[in-house]
Amino acid sequence: MSEAESTPKKQKSRKRDLIEWGLIIVIAITLYTTGYHTEVIGTIQRGLLLTGIIRPDTTPEAEDIREASFNFPLITIDGEQTSLKEFEGKTIFLNFWATWCPPCIAEMPNIQDLYDDLKDNDDVVFVMLSLDEDPDVAKAFLERKEFTLPVYFRAGRQPGVYNSTVVPTTYIISPEGNIVSEKRGMAKYNTSSFKEFLTGL
Repeated sequence: MSEAESTPKKQKSRKRDLIEWGLIIVIAITLYTTGYHTEVIGTIQRGLLLTGIIRPDTTPEAEDIREASFNFPLITIDGEQTSLKEFEGKTIFLNFWATWCPPCIAEMPNIQDLYDDLKDNDDVVFVMLSLDEDPDVAKAFLERKEFTLPVYFRAGRQPGVYNSTVVPTTYIISPEGNIVSEKRGMAKYNTSSFKEFLTGL
């Protein structure tokens, strides 16, 4: 093939590449400006969770177990004042999440499934603590996704024992008042081994 013949093909190929990249950029900008990028990324990450590779620790080392703090004022999704103290003596699944966090979006369906399986167990409570500044944003998200998880908001100082720079972070607090598991980042919780861990504390 002569150089003269290959030039139009190269130009067509370059034009096609530009169109493809242009479409990708337009889609990316559209997702970010509409706010759908969080859910799209979360959906992709949910696929990773389905593999079961990322799981919480159910065999904590003695040196990793530490005392929890129940001096943590909260507000329910209905605006009522409460505190983590209300749940002292029970096994607590405490999850810090936000609507702007793709890994939170990714793990939320499997936490909902776990909650559905254990909601009649009076010894296990779920505290899904939203970090959203506007509670109405979290409420709208829950309604849209039809999640029925118990959601709370901070109503005062957060105890230092729960300070994590990672969202989501999940703490499992035993009835004896100890943090027996901490998972920074998303995980698959709705497994038989994790249910046994929770109900066996």
